[in-house]
Formats: sequence, C-alpha cells, structure tokens
Amino acid sequence: MNLEIHIDWRGQTHEVGRLYSAEKGGAATFEYTRAWLDRADAFAIDPASLPLQQGAHHKAGLFGVFQDCGPDRWGRVLIERAVRKKVLGAKPYRDIDYVLALDDFSRIGALRFRTGTDGPFLSHSSGLLPPIIKLSALLRAMDAIHGETETAKDLRFLLGEGSPLGGARPKSAVQLASGELGIAKFPKPDDVRDIAAGEILALELAEAAGIKTAGHRLVKVGHQSVSVITRFDRDGVGRIPFISAATLLGLPPGDPGSYAHMADGIRQFGHDVPSDLRELWRRLVFSLLASNYDDHLRNHGFLMVEPGRWSLAPAYDLNPVPEIDRAQTNKTSITEDAEEPSIGAALAAASRFGLKLTEAKGIVREIVTAVSQWRAVGRRLRLSAGVLDSYESAFENPFKVEADAL
Repeated sequence: MNLEIHIDWRGQTHEVGRLYSAEKGGAATFEYTRAWLDRADAFAIDPASLPLQQGAHHKAGLFGVFQDCGPDRWGRVLIERAVRKKVLGAKPYRDIDYVLALDDFSRIGALRFRTGTDGPFLSHSSGLLPPIIKLSALLRAMDAIHGETETAKDLRFLLGEGSPLGGARPKSAVQLASGELGIAKFPKPDDVRDIAAGEILALELAEAAGIKTAGHRLVKVGHQSVSVITRFDRDGVGRIPFISAATLLGLPPGDPGSYAHMADGIRQFGHDVPSDLRELWRRLVFSLLASNYDDHLRNHGFLMVEPGRWSLAPAYDLNPVPEIDRAQTNKTSITEDAEEPSIGAALAAASRFGLKLTEAKGIVREIVTAVSQWRAVGRRLRLSAGVLDSYESAFENPFKVEADAL
C-alpha cells in the first residue's frame, strides 16, 4: 500500500511524504518529499525515528507517529466487529489498516492520509460528530458492544459519528456545546468503581497542584458517569501536530522508558525546556501522591509549538488506582535504574529536571496540600460518599506519608 502523508500546519495542509506498507509482515518505509524538505519551516513529523533528511526510512513495524493517531484496544474491537457485520470492507491485517479506518475529521493530531492526489483523505466522513447531548445514545451503543448484541446501525453510529480513538477504555469523539471537539470516556459494565469520577477528581486535583490540564468535566448519564475531555490538539478548526512521549523518544517495543528518559527528550526536542522539565517533575510527584498507576509513555504527549520544537501537552489521562488494583497496572519508572518509586527517589532525581533540592521539596509540599483536599474537591463535584470511599486508598497512600515527613 502506498499512501500520501499530509499534515495540517498553521492553517494549511501540506504533503510531507510517502508511506509504503508491505502487504505481509507489516514492514514500513517512509520518505519525505523534496518539496517538504525544501520548506524553510519543515520539521520531522517523528523526531527520533524519521529525522528530517533525504532518503528512505525503514522500520519492521509502523513508525510511532502513525501509531499515535491510530486506535488501541477499544477502537480495534469496533473495527473488527464492523468488518464481521460487513459495515466495513476489508479485514484489517496491518496496523496502518486500523489507522485508515478512523474518521479523518476527528483523528488525533494533524496527520492526514490518502491514496492519491485526487482522492479524499481517509477515512472520509461528513465531518459531523455527535453533540454532547447524545451521550446516552453513545452509551447504549457501547453497552451493546460489550454485551455482543450490537447491530450494524450501532457500529455505523460509533464508527461514523463517534470515531473510536486510542486507549483501552470505550470512548468517542463528541462536539461540545462550545463547538470544540471533545473525547467522551464511558463506563464498562464490569467496572468495580466509578472510573470517570476518579479521572475528573484527579484532573481537578492536578490543576490545583499547578499542573496544566486539559479541559474536563463530569457528566451524568442516568446513574452513570462519563468524563469529557476537551481536545487540546485543535485550535479552533486548525489541527496541532501531536506525538506521544514514546514516539518522541523512539523507544523500541517493550521498553517502558522513564520520567528521566522523557526529561532527556525534552532537552533534545523541547520548546521551553526549563518550564517543561519542571512541569514533568511536578506530574511525576503528583502521579505518586494520587496513585496514578496507569502511567505509561503513551499517556504523556507533546504538541508542536515551533517547527521542530515540541512542548508538553496538557495532562489528559490521570487515573487514581486504589490499592487493591495496583498490581494490575503500570507505573512509569523515575529513572532508567527502574528503582522502586518513592518521593525520596523523585527528590534524588530532581537535578535531572533542572531543580535544586530546596525547590523540589517546595513543589512536593504544594502538591501534598492540593491532593490532601481530595474529599472536599470530590464533594464539590457532587461525588457520593461511596464513590469517595472507593478512592481513599488511592489518595491516602504511603507516598503521602513519606511526603508529609518532609
């Protein structure tokens, strides 16, 4: 398969290169166009794996920048079900097939794909997303997917209007009342706690702790909660280039990386390096104190600010995990030594983030003060006592005891 790769950048769409994906084996080759290389404002769309230079780039699998704009487990389930019910055509055999099955209008980031100069960008749609008032209809369709009772109409609705996005949990693109794009994250029938409430609570606490967060709100659909996150990869109708931290670092499959690795990536490719290093360390400490264990490098992102310079995206995927569930979730290491996470280890690594020890301790105290208000913030969000109790061990954890001793 040969694809033209385009990118939206500052109000215009530019062809940046060609991608070839082998029919078997998943090997990929990418080459920048001469026209893109000759631009004064050209930049590498994948700084670690696709440096801005002439000639072909080869990879055994799909390059990270293309993986970032494709679906994860939830989206792949939808696409595979749609193929079985003949809502979609060919069965996806390669990672790029899943990427192309997504709606072009709502795909994460600024990359766009087509097979020929005169063809539409893939996957072409009306460009209309379900308004936020349709959350109940989206939830019913998603419940049908979980119960394996979905109809072709359900699948067309979820794939066409509510384009599946990255991540493991059910979610949909939606249009907010303001006209902005959003991501609605839905409950699953087998959830043992209110995941959406926990996410919005964590984002509220992170904001109070001085962390830049994506716009967010908690919406009740009947007796269930849905978290709605405002898309930060859009500027009005314009698209902003986005890559995950895993892509920025170019880590091989299976390498979980670390916060210190991300700090190194910021030093190499960052826009405002000192500010982003401090922000990243603040997020590291917050993740410990809020038990944000679903904390991997695809849950950290970067946005293009100036050609070739990337800035930390707002925090957008924070999930406090109670003690009983922590063994099943990941925690990003602080440094490449993969030591047990602790406030002490974070302080020991503070210089890697451009911080002096006294400044780092001050930040810890600020975050402790913010996180300690979790019950009060939860009540302000109108969370029930039962929901708050389910998160007690997430916020009253050994890291808080350690931080309180400072």
